[in-house]
Amino acid sequence: MGSSRFAFFSIFLLCTCSASPPNFVLIFADDLGYGDLGCYGHPSSLTPTLDRLAAEGLRFTDFYSTCPVCAPSRASLLTGRYQTRSGIYPGVFYPGSIGGLPLNETTIAEVLKPLGYATAIIGKWHLGVGHNGMFLPTKQGFDHFLGIPYSHDMGPCKNLTCFPPDIKCYGLCDIGSVAVPLMESEIIKQQPVNFLDLERTYSDFATNFITTSVEKKQPFFLYYPSHHTHYPQYAGIGAAGQSLRGPYGDSLLEFDNSVGHLVETLKRTGVINNTLVFFTSDNGPELMRRSRGGIAGPLKCGKSTTYEGGMREPAIAYWPGTIKPGVTHEMASTLDILPTLARLAGAELPPVMLDGVDMTDILVNQGKSKRETVMFYPVNPSEDYGLFALRLGKYKAHFYTQGAFHSSTTPDKDCSALRETHDPPLIFDLEADPCELYPLPVDESDIQSVLQQVKTVKEQFESSMVFGESQMAKGKDPNLEPCCNPECSPKPSCCHC
Repeated sequence: MGSSRFAFFSIFLLCTCSASPPNFVLIFADDLGYGDLGCYGHPSSLTPTLDRLAAEGLRFTDFYSTCPVCAPSRASLLTGRYQTRSGIYPGVFYPGSIGGLPLNETTIAEVLKPLGYATAIIGKWHLGVGHNGMFLPTKQGFDHFLGIPYSHDMGPCKNLTCFPPDIKCYGLCDIGSVAVPLMESEIIKQQPVNFLDLERTYSDFATNFITTSVEKKQPFFLYYPSHHTHYPQYAGIGAAGQSLRGPYGDSLLEFDNSVGHLVETLKRTGVINNTLVFFTSDNGPELMRRSRGGIAGPLKCGKSTTYEGGMREPAIAYWPGTIKPGVTHEMASTLDILPTLARLAGAELPPVMLDGVDMTDILVNQGKSKRETVMFYPVNPSEDYGLFALRLGKYKAHFYTQGAFHSSTTPDKDCSALRETHDPPLIFDLEADPCELYPLPVDESDIQSVLQQVKTVKEQFESSMVFGESQMAKGKDPNLEPCCNPECSPKPSCCHC
C-alpha cells in the first residue's frame, strides 16, 4: 500500500507541479503477431531496438486490441471506446469510403491539445477521408499529418507484392483504384508513394517535429501507426535483404530501425527521461500469407478471429527513471491508453462513456490492473449476436467461434471454420492454456460459478452498449478517392504527381 501511495504521489507531482509535462510517443504496428518479436520468443527476428525497450521497460503478456482488423482497432485506441460505440464497423474503410471516425468522438490528440501539447501523426490513418477531407487527422486534433490515409495495399494492385525492393506484380492489377497517396496535412505530396524512401521520410519528419517541440519547450504527442508489417511488405536500402526471415523480416527490421531513430532523437534532444514511449499492434498476424504474414507464437489463429491470436498483442512501455524494467501479467487494452495519458498529463477525460481504465499503477508501480474483463467483438459485430467472447480474470468464454479467410492457411481447422454457437459457452483457463486447446468441463461446480459470473458481466456490459451508426454502411463514392490532380482524365490512372 505504501509503494502505491508513493507512486500516486510521484505521478501527481509530475502532472501538476512540473514545468515540463510528460511527452508521449505512441507506436502502433500493423498486423504484427504476438510471436514476431525477439523479446516475445521469435528465434530469428532482428528487432534489437524493441528488444532493448522491452528489457529496459515493461513488457506486457496479456495486452489486447479491441478488434482483429485495423480500422476499428485504431478507432478504439484513439478514443478509449469500443468501435461499436463510434460506428467503426463492420470491416474497414476504403479509399472512396463516405464515412469516417465521427467528429464528435474525442481522440487522444484532442484530449491533450487544451494543455498546450503539439500533436502529430506519421503513418497509417485508416479512419476515413470523406468529403473535402473531413475525417483526416487534422480535423481530429492533430496539428500535423504525414502519411497514407488508409491501408497501403489499397492501390491499383490487389493483395499483391508490387512494392520495392521486389518490383514484380503477381496477379490482377489495374483494378480501378487510385495509386496510393502520401499526404502532408490535407495535401497530397506524392502519388504513388515511393515506398523505398518512405521510412526515411517519416523519420525525418518525426525528428523535426520532436526537435521543434523541444526548442519551443512545448510538450508533444507523436502517434506513429506504422504500415509495417502489413502485407505486402516493403523495405528500403538499409533493411532489404538484411534479415533471416525474408521480406517479412526485412519489413520488421526497417520498422525496428524507425523506432530506434525515434529513441535516439529523444535522447539527443534531452527529453528521453520525460517521455513515455508505448508500443503495441492493431491486431494479430495475417496467417493466410504464410511466411509473409507473421506468427502468433503459441496463440490460436490470427487476424480477423476472436481467438487469442487475433487480438492479444505484444506491448511495451518504456520511460527511463519512471518505469522499472520488468514483465507484467496484468490485463490491459488499447482502450486504456487514452485515460492513462490523460492522467499522466493532467488532462480532463471526454464527457462520454469510456471503456478504458487508467493503467498508471501498472506502469509506474507494476501494480494491479483496474481491468477485470476484455470483450471480444468480431469484424462484423451486430446487436443480434453481441459479444463473441469475454475474458474475466484468467477465464475466457466463447459464445461464438468463427474462423476467417485471413487465418485460413493453418492446420487448425478452427481458424477457417464457419460460425458456431456455444451454449453453454466454451471456457478456457488462459493462464494454463493460452493456446485455447482444452475447454474446461462445464459440469464442474467451480466452472459453473465462473459461467454465472460471465453471464452477469456480459448482461451488464451489453445493456450499456449503444451501437453507433455504422460508418462503413454509408458506402463508397469513387469521387472521394484521393487524387492529386482532381480535374484530370481518365481517372483513376491519371492521379499521378
